[in-house]
Amino acid sequence: MPFRLSFGSVVFLTSPLVLVLALSIVIGLLMVIVFRYTSDQKAIGRAKDRLKAHLLAVRLFQDQLPVVMRAYARILRGTGTYLRLAFTPFLIAILPITFLIIQMDRYFGFVPLRPAQTFLVEARFNDPAAANQVELQLPPELASSAPAVHIPSDKEKEVVWRLVAQREGQYDIHIAAVGQTVSKQVLVSPGLARISPVRLRGNFWERMFTSGEPALADNSPIQSIAITYPPRVINFAWMEWNWIVLFFVVSLIAGFIFKSVLGIQI
Repeated sequence: MPFRLSFGSVVFLTSPLVLVLALSIVIGLLMVIVFRYTSDQKAIGRAKDRLKAHLLAVRLFQDQLPVVMRAYARILRGTGTYLRLAFTPFLIAILPITFLIIQMDRYFGFVPLRPAQTFLVEARFNDPAAANQVELQLPPELASSAPAVHIPSDKEKEVVWRLVAQREGQYDIHIAAVGQTVSKQVLVSPGLARISPVRLRGNFWERMFTSGEPALADNSPIQSIAITYPPRVINFAWMEWNWIVLFFVVSLIAGFIFKSVLGIQI
């Protein structure tokens, strides 16, 4: 008899909670394995044993001040040795995980818009004159539900539109100002999807962490275009979690469990 997944099983397996928990456990295991093969396990074991011995000396000879002071000095020196031995393996593990978290945040950081849900489009301009000549161009599936609001400030000006989505789909809105037109992606979907909440001009590092779209042209009058997607909240263990916090907690717990099971020194 062929194995078939029911619709309910598919929904469960692709839910953000299940995916975050599964990825956290896998990453916890991979971190421990990477640490095992990029560290000097024997040296780390010796460093930890020395620290335990010095801590025991503090407890046993607490009424002998010279002995305690020497033990504390050796504890500090031993801690430095341990950190030196552990730094490189942790660095090797953290760099790819940071890149992975940035990519995962595209999916788990925000909730896609739903049909009939209102949302805001926020465009920022360095030149107030450009903001006064701006025009928003929408596909038929998106509609404006309120006039544009101009918010001035000392250094830049912001224009905000309130829109509503008519049906599911991926759309491009266009903003025209002083002869230039730029676009921004808008996603309307009931499921898990890759979301880019903002499109930026310049700001390489900010774009790396927050935007999944190409940069705006350097000569564009628009500094940024943002869509107010709702932030995702994951319910787990009778609490509401930001996915990154849940990911770190579960991956650390999984890492310590796998460390003990595999006998790896950390």
